[in-house]
Amino acid sequence: MSTIRSLQLPERVRSGWLTTARGRFAMLEAQPARGVAHRRPALLIHGYTGSKENFLPVLEPLAAAGRAVIAIDLRGQYQSPHAPGRDGYSASALASDVLAMAEAVAGDGTGVHLVGHSMGGLIARDGVLRQPASFLSLTLLGSGPAAIAGQRAADLRTVLATLDPAEGATPDDLAQLTELVRRAWHGQHEPQARAEGVDDHIIAFLRERTLRTCPVSLIMLARYLLECPDRTDELADAVSAGLPAQVVYGENDDAWPAAEQDLMARRLGADRTCIPGAAHSPAIEAPVTTASTLTEFWNSAERLVPTVHTCERRRRPALGVAVTRAS
Repeated sequence: MSTIRSLQLPERVRSGWLTTARGRFAMLEAQPARGVAHRRPALLIHGYTGSKENFLPVLEPLAAAGRAVIAIDLRGQYQSPHAPGRDGYSASALASDVLAMAEAVAGDGTGVHLVGHSMGGLIARDGVLRQPASFLSLTLLGSGPAAIAGQRAADLRTVLATLDPAEGATPDDLAQLTELVRRAWHGQHEPQARAEGVDDHIIAFLRERTLRTCPVSLIMLARYLLECPDRTDELADAVSAGLPAQVVYGENDDAWPAAEQDLMARRLGADRTCIPGAAHSPAIEAPVTTASTLTEFWNSAERLVPTVHTCERRRRPALGVAVTRAS
């Protein structure tokens, strides 16, 4: 199990809120040295059960190239507010959230670089297909073309068997679902983390994240991962129309096999990078290589659009409302 190794915020990273037309979302924002952002911003979307902290190792290195980099918690995940009902966790609703985030991050309407990890890549893809002009580029990071299979799919079916045994008859009592998640954490996930030698402070964070995440989102997104259609051909049309895209994956990815992601990249006509030694979470397992791969791709994509003249560069205001820690 790949997990976060440190929760200490680097000097140029702060926590706060991204305010959008669809509400507020918890974020981590990295600013370049001296706060001068002369390159286009980037928006990072985490995967199933993940959070903005999954990008912590790469935030400061990515910002060092001269751009603001924002990682967010999706709706109902960790510190972001829950949706009022299950429809708020549909792929369509989450893609709408991503579009609203992109608009808020871009500010001046020039677009953002979008990165989606794992399930976040599928959501990011849906947002791009709906409104490609909002994005300067798309990176699918450890994300496949369609529904997940293998052991990861078996794990998701276990989640559904625990939280939604009647196959769609989701309990209306949120407290009941939360208690089921709590039992699963204490009975399975925490013992596994301890057996793998995860540090106590990381386990405490994982516990908090698990118990603060909306269990309805776990149900809805597990179904989505098991049923997601292949939209590669649709995305290939956007790429052929001029959207820069890349596929980045670890050579030992155990979610979507590396060969499957490589084939997807070929179908897209997209750049592809296999990161040696990494598995399903390259931002954690190989942060230096991941950050350099993203930066090189983003810089290349920006050469395709007009740049900001040096005399027009300005100190970019912080997004949302600055706080010591999002809550």
